[in-house]
Amino acid sequence: MTGARDGDAPADLRLTSAEWSMWQAFRNGSTCDLHTREASRDDPHGQHLWGPERRVRARILALLLLDGPPAQPGRVSALKLTGAYITDTLDLAGGTIKPFVELRDCRFEAEVLLPESRFTTLRMANCAIPRLEAARLHTEGDLHLPRCVVQSGIRLTDAHIGTDLMLNQAVVHKDRQGRSITADGMTVGQDLQAEMLESHGELSLRGATVGVSLSLRGSHLSNPFGRRALNAPQLTVERTLYLTAAGLANSPFSSGATPPYGITHTPARGTRMQRFECEGGVRLDDGRFGDAVDLEHARFVMESDQELSLRRIHTPELRFLGERPQRGRVILSGARVVNLVDKSASWPGLGGLMMAGFSYETLIPRGHFPLAQRLQWVAAATPEYAPEPYEMLAASLRAMGEDADAREVQLAKQRRRRETLPLAAKAWGFLQDWTVAYGYRPGRAALWMAVLWAIGTAYFSAYPPPLLKHDEAPHWNPYLYSLDLLLPLVDLHQGELWAPAGLAQWVAAVMILAGWVLATTMATGASRLLQRQ
Repeated sequence: MTGARDGDAPADLRLTSAEWSMWQAFRNGSTCDLHTREASRDDPHGQHLWGPERRVRARILALLLLDGPPAQPGRVSALKLTGAYITDTLDLAGGTIKPFVELRDCRFEAEVLLPESRFTTLRMANCAIPRLEAARLHTEGDLHLPRCVVQSGIRLTDAHIGTDLMLNQAVVHKDRQGRSITADGMTVGQDLQAEMLESHGELSLRGATVGVSLSLRGSHLSNPFGRRALNAPQLTVERTLYLTAAGLANSPFSSGATPPYGITHTPARGTRMQRFECEGGVRLDDGRFGDAVDLEHARFVMESDQELSLRRIHTPELRFLGERPQRGRVILSGARVVNLVDKSASWPGLGGLMMAGFSYETLIPRGHFPLAQRLQWVAAATPEYAPEPYEMLAASLRAMGEDADAREVQLAKQRRRRETLPLAAKAWGFLQDWTVAYGYRPGRAALWMAVLWAIGTAYFSAYPPPLLKHDEAPHWNPYLYSLDLLLPLVDLHQGELWAPAGLAQWVAAVMILAGWVLATTMATGASRLLQRQ
């Protein structure tokens, strides 16, 4: 910069009064406020035109940031500009900006270009921006864009944010590619807060990394005519991803605090809430979340070909507590979760859920979730028979000490499997189910044995069979004779002494066959119990 040694602006710049005020404020680190003190006229998103008294040329602003004058003695230079209309394109591409930068209530005439630039801290609050291009941006501190309205998208591809990225209450419209925010490969050192964000287009966070938590509380993501409203495969969040409601006043949701692992905040009674709502698909495939994925009060509005995809995510806790999607599908295939916190009213119906390879250890239902509804949950995930969801549910119930419920799940699995078998195997399955419930209810086999024993004893007491060898006269005992017919592997030496004929012979044959069926099914059930399937 060619200027006076005392820091005054060169005469050839021909600064306007607004630019001169900004120049002097920069040198002493104070705020240059160009507000008119009329709320409607000071709104950067309003319809009022801003006159020359508020206009600042983008090249003067860039000159201050890239090669500005020295600070006044005892002061630290900083750009703090409020209520300015910045004309032309602000181009800081590739530059290193050392001063603190804070722009509030400003209106930009053209796009802001920050690719590959380096800042300490950059704050742009409640600004009207046509487009923000900041690929590979690097900040040592924060990047704040709260309440900004961006007409043609934000690009933060491969950006590095040293501490926090704040997008609270921002409104971002899509660019030519249909994306509102493109932040693929971005790294945020601490929190990414985008609470009550309005995103019109695809929010893309592919391969992004967040050092603490990512909060989209109360946000509205809208991309109904595209494939996805949130596209974030391979996203890494060291703590929790919040797709939850935001309290509009005096609520833990609005505090921005990150709750510890395993604890979720509930708004105080009477608090007005703004739920998280997503119009379009969501993709979180292969994500890693250190504490939890929280979907409490979330609402997903999808078309039939769109998905809430959580394929192969890893997280200690999944809180599936949102509103039931009316269309689209929820995909949990290959996901690995320790605690599954859910409620029956949150899961989609038949054909709307896929859980092949989904593993969890502990079920924590919120509210009433009886076993019959849990079995419907599994059936909804398996339009075609698949054993894995049943086995996973049974294993989880056994780990919780619910052995009886685990057996009911395995029985439901066998009944579902029976539907896929050929006719002969299906008939055998019906017989096993009717007699001993595939061995999962062994008491039923003992009851059938007792009934058949009583019938056989009564019949053979009335119609004893003749002796096989007339020279022998053993004592006739209808109880032992009937029991000998029913027990296929135990010989009580009664069958070889008597020779039933006619109807008695058919009764004996039926009892022998019934004994074999009951013994086989009891052995099958015993082996299942021993193997703890």
